[in-house]
Amino acid sequence: MSLDLSAMSRKELLELKDGIEDALKAAEQRERKEAIKAAEEAAAKYGFSLDEIAGLQRASGKKQKAAAKYRNPHNPEETWSGRGRKPHWVHTALTSGMDISELEI
Repeated sequence: MSLDLSAMSRKELLELKDGIEDALKAAEQRERKEAIKAAEEAAAKYGFSLDEIAGLQRASGKKQKAAAKYRNPHNPEETWSGRGRKPHWVHTALTSGMDISELEI
């Protein structure tokens, strides 16, 4: 298959580009489905589900809360996992000159 791209107008080239992008997305989805099906069949051959092998737990549907990594020295009930925005007490401690390592549990 050979196209003479130099003979095509800009509009034709843009239409071709859009068509190629759509075809690539469809091919990726098709290949992803085929890969999942093949992986499920391979797992079933050994008596497992794909979720068991991948370590997924869809049944629970809940994510575990991240373990606390830092504790407020002035109020031990306040903890922070180190993920997301810093709590006010962490920000206050850092601006007052404390090192983050001093807050570690």
